[in-house]
Amino acid sequence: MRLLRPSPPEPGQQGDVARRAQAVLETLLDKLGVTASVEPQPLASVTQGEETAGLVFDIRGDNLGILIGRRGQTLACLQYLLRLIVADKTKTFVPVVVDVNGYRQRRYQALQALAQRMAEQVKEKRMPFSLEPMTAFERRIIHLALAGHPEVTTQSVGVGESRKVVIVLKEQG
Repeated sequence: MRLLRPSPPEPGQQGDVARRAQAVLETLLDKLGVTASVEPQPLASVTQGEETAGLVFDIRGDNLGILIGRRGQTLACLQYLLRLIVADKTKTFVPVVVDVNGYRQRRYQALQALAQRMAEQVKEKRMPFSLEPMTAFERRIIHLALAGHPEVTTQSVGVGESRKVVIVLKEQG
């Protein structure tokens, strides 16, 4: 049995896929009993760390923490479900990013600032520092934030949900 992977949309088809994706997301929110609006966003608004985002939607409303969940896990699951449904309905693969009231943007900025603060601590104390377990997307933000740092480097350690970033001094040679 061969699995068929959806193909990218044709050039004129992107707008139709975006409209269908927004409709699916609005339906999901309705089924969840969440009162909110879905607003298409420019790609750069939440995707600095994500390579191939095709569509970005920001869910706006009050008391939407339930959609974010602990460390953004519920949001990641909602985004995954939307990607699957859109790919099935349109027979095309378009990466989709879902944000809630700008959460991803704020988290991106907070992780970059955390990376810089912890790098300074590692430099001062001359000891490695382990961050809390993070998703692959969040770990990537930390790695990229410190990629050009002259004195520290990063490593991912652990398995599964307990995988985290460790910031260490570069070996002087």
